[in-house]
Amino acid sequence: MESNITNKVVLITGGAKRVGAAICRKLHATGMNLMIHYKSSLNEARSLQAELNLQRPNSVAIIHGDLLNIASLPNLISATIEHFGHLDVLINNASTYYASEIGDIDENKWQDLMGSNLKAPLFLSQAAAAELRKNNGCIVNITDMHVERPKKGYVVYSVAKAGLVTLTKSLAYELGPEVRVNAVAPGPVQWPENNPQFDEVYRQRVINQTLLKRVGEAEDVAKAVKFLIADAPFITGHILAVDGGRSLNL
Repeated sequence: MESNITNKVVLITGGAKRVGAAICRKLHATGMNLMIHYKSSLNEARSLQAELNLQRPNSVAIIHGDLLNIASLPNLISATIEHFGHLDVLINNASTYYASEIGDIDENKWQDLMGSNLKAPLFLSQAAAAELRKNNGCIVNITDMHVERPKKGYVVYSVAKAGLVTLTKSLAYELGPEVRVNAVAPGPVQWPENNPQFDEVYRQRVINQTLLKRVGEAEDVAKAVKFLIADAPFITGHILAVDGGRSLNL
């Protein structure tokens, strides 16, 4: 199906760095055009845009947006369509991730974690629905292996990602047959930055729990996203685990 995806337009949230950037590079290499959303990573977004446009001129644009500002989300869709002429794929990749233990959860944490991980994907998908239906497009959400077995001390994050799994399946019902909706659930792929909890002892324990006895790479997630977009025309409502088998061994 490679020839069918050339020049398709992708809007990806949080695409400027880490796993998001790996997804951008993978999809761009197949011939897709990208609108890369960022919130605070302007320098990274500009750098990635320049890198990819050097390979294929005018194939990548960037757009700023606060995903917690629901009223502004339709603009991400309309700006993408205005720039490229159409929209074929929405990737809800942006995520906020930090601990929220019982006794330490307040409304700000709830709004932040639920907003980026669940609320924004819902309202972005709703804003994109008509355009994606017109183009027989698709949505790919990025969830987490911990939705099946929540991570201790991460109550709100776990609830939000579990909600995103149900949202994925609900949208597959609501938007079919024109639009396919799937999700990728990464496991140990990239360690969170600047978090002392994820020290060497923790990392080795995670590796020992992973059936393949190693961590994955951002490229593994990117390959899974590309598969769901380009090579899975009869798959919808599916959650694809990319976790080295760790979810079977917790």
